[in-house]
Amino acid sequence: MTTATTRREGKSRSMSMNLSRQDTWEVPRPRFGTASVWVESPLQLLSAVETHAAGLLGHEVRIVPRQGLPLEATTQALLAQAPAGVQFLPAARKPPAPRSPAERFVTGDAYSGKVQRALIAGVKAKEVVIIDDGLATLALINQLVSSEPTPLIRARAKNSAARTAMGLAMWHRLRQLARDGRLLIVSALFVTPATQSRMNELGIKFAQHKFEWLATQPVAERFTEPTLLIGSAMAADGLIHEEPYLKWIESVAADGPVAYFPHRRETPEFLQKIGQITNVVPKEHTVPIEMRLRALRPGQEIRALPSTVIPSLRLLLGHDAGQLYPQAVPDSWWTESTPVPLREHLSSSLKV
Repeated sequence: MTTATTRREGKSRSMSMNLSRQDTWEVPRPRFGTASVWVESPLQLLSAVETHAAGLLGHEVRIVPRQGLPLEATTQALLAQAPAGVQFLPAARKPPAPRSPAERFVTGDAYSGKVQRALIAGVKAKEVVIIDDGLATLALINQLVSSEPTPLIRARAKNSAARTAMGLAMWHRLRQLARDGRLLIVSALFVTPATQSRMNELGIKFAQHKFEWLATQPVAERFTEPTLLIGSAMAADGLIHEEPYLKWIESVAADGPVAYFPHRRETPEFLQKIGQITNVVPKEHTVPIEMRLRALRPGQEIRALPSTVIPSLRLLLGHDAGQLYPQAVPDSWWTESTPVPLREHLSSSLKV
C-alpha cells in the first residue's frame, strides 16, 4: 500500500468519523414545515420560542399552553418579541393534534399524563420533538437510553400501578419513534459524549441551543438588591425540611437586602413567612428566571439551591457566571421520604 493511498484512506476515515459525530451531536437547521407545541410551564414556553428561533421546529409554530397554569405573564412578555412564525393560541385542556401528518408534535414534558395518552394512542405527525424542560429532560434521556425498559414517571410523584404501566408504554413508544427516525430531543444542558453516542445508536436525534435568541433580546428588568435569591420548590414539595430552608434565607439576608424570587409552587402562606425575614424583599412571580436575571450589576450575586435554572443562567450570564453561587443541600435538610436517587438527580444541577 502506497503512502498516498494510506493518506487518502486515513482522510476518508477522519471524514467519516466527523460526519458520524455531527450526526450524533447536531441536527441540520433551519428546518422547514409546521409544528403544534404543547407547553405546561413558563420554562417550556420559553424553550418553545428558543427552539423555534434556533431553526428546529419549522417556519410556522403554534404554541398552546395547558389550561389553568399561570403562563399569562410569560406569554405577554414573549408576544412583544417573539421571532417570526410564532403564534400563541388560547389555552387548552389537552395537547393539540397536528393538523396534518406532515406536522411536528412538540412537547416539553414527556412525563405528562396528557402527553403520554396522546402519544400512546398514536399521534399522526412526521416527528415528535421534546423541547427543553431542564433537569427533567436530562432524566428522560438517561431513562430512554437505558438497556432495561424504564417507566417514564416523575421520581418525586406517588405513582399508581396504572400510571407506572402507562409510563412503561411511553418508554416503548418513544423508542419506537426513535427507531423510525421520528424523535428529536432539544436541550441547552450538557449531555456526555457517551450518552449522545448511545442516543445515536437508538436513533434519537439530539440538538442543543444556548439561549442564543434570548441573549439578543433587551433586558426588561433590573434589580437594585445586592443579593438575588432564587426560591426553591423543594420545601413546598416536601423534599427538604422547611425550617433549615428558612434559616438559610435568614443567614443570606443577614449581610444586607435580598431580592427573593419565589418558585411558582411555593404557597402564599410560606411566602408570607419569607416576607417577614429582615432584609428580604419578595418579588412577584412573573416570567422565568432566565428572562429576569440574565444581566447583573457589578458586585451583584445570585444565590440558589440546586435547580434547573443554575446551568441555564451559567449559559446566559457568560463572563458574569462567577457571580452565581449555588448552594448544595446539606444531608440533614432532606426529608426521610426523599429517595437518594432523587437527591442525586436534583443535586446534579450543581455540576451541569
